[in-house]
This record gives sequence, C-alpha cells and structure tokens, in this order.
Amino acid sequence: MKNFVKIASTSLVMVLAFCSVSFAAEGTSFSGAFGAGLVTIGAAYGIGKLASSALESMARQPEVAGNIQTAMIIAAALIEGFTFFALVICMQQNPFAS
Repeated sequence: MKNFVKIASTSLVMVLAFCSVSFAAEGTSFSGAFGAGLVTIGAAYGIGKLASSALESMARQPEVAGNIQTAMIIAAALIEGFTFFALVICMQQNPFAS
C-alpha cells in the first residue's frame, strides 16, 4: 500500500509539473501536458517492471545473465524511444488554440 501511495503522489507531482510548463508556453493545451505526464508515468512503470523481472531472472539463472541483460537494455531503449516520440507529439502546438 505504501508503494501505491508513493507512486500516486509522484505521478500527481509529475502531471502538475508538466501542466505548469504547458500553461507557461503559449499555444499549448492542458491535454498535451496531461498526455506527456501519462506517457512519462507509463514509461517509468514499464522500465521499472522490466528491470525488476530481469534482475529476478538473473538471480534465478546466473548462467544466462548476459543474455537477459542484453535483452533488457534493448527493450528499455525501445521504451525510451517511444516515450520521447510520444512526448514530442504531446507537446506540439495545438492547432485549435487561439
């Protein structure tokens, strides 16, 4: 339960931080900042689960730790690449903003 509270409070702070950046920039909208916050939260959760599972697998089978680590790094890089792309899309100017 403590982990959930930590994750929820951190998520709220991140979303509010992105919202303040969004409202400070001219021509962006709340939805873009909210989307960027959700993308960041999702990516952080995904990479955390990936690392947790990989470390558990390495502990259970140390002889294949190198292969697991390589696969983990590749997967984390793909997640980060998608995250950066999604952040750029979320933070583009809203064409409907006046």
